Amino acid sequence: MILKDILGRKATTVASGLVRTGSNLVGSDLGTLASIEPLGVAITDDPKTCFADADVVVDFSLPEAIEELAEAAIDEKKPWVVGTTGLSEKEEAILRAASEKIPVVFASNMSLGVNLLFALVEQVARSLDDNFDIEILDFHHKHKVDAPSGTALTLGEAAAMGRGIDFKSSATLSREGVVGARTKGDIGFSALRGGAVVGEHAVMFASTGERLELHHKASDRSIYAAGAVTAGLWARDKAPGMYSMKDVLGIKS
Repeated sequence: MILKDILGRKATTVASGLVRTGSNLVGSDLGTLASIEPLGVAITDDPKTCFADADVVVDFSLPEAIEELAEAAIDEKKPWVVGTTGLSEKEEAILRAASEKIPVVFASNMSLGVNLLFALVEQVARSLDDNFDIEILDFHHKHKVDAPSGTALTLGEAAAMGRGIDFKSSATLSREGVVGARTKGDIGFSALRGGAVVGEHAVMFASTGERLELHHKASDRSIYAAGAVTAGLWARDKAPGMYSMKDVLGIKS
């Protein structure tokens, strides 16, 4: 999807593609691998070789690759757009350290609608007191490996920011068994996995007399590709720093 979006724009082209070290796909044509026309772009397993040919790096890989990719992006002085989710605190720290030397756009979700939802959740959480309990639901395809989703966690962080509370101490990421009554001020999470669901998120603000729900449903993964390429174009001439899609899209909380 990212390749199709890049090739569909006049201002962009594909410079290289990267696979894990030792993959039998090394040397294959990137277009053929993506089931589109051959591009004359050979896949490599060397991040520095891959990054050297590009103006901007768009990365949807795996958390365990973050450290090696950060080193390559810094060495080659390339803006780095990261959409990888499920990062540990150590891996997030690697991103922050990289952002001191290069522009890094890090987002759990690249779609316009979801990033508007982040801003709306923060605004609603700021407007409603803690008599409104906050619950966050995410529903994804059966192959997704992390839960809650990165987007769900970012929604929780937005709610915590709106409330002026610490996210980590207020987040209840799962419930099982006799857990007792809900603690006032907690932000609860539920994750559903099944079928081919692209991605759905809901944030509920529930009081004893009413409930406000904010929803986003993705029906096509191309929205993430379009957002990632837009972020790459935006990051080309930016100073080193840690940026989000709110910066890219000019969304103000």
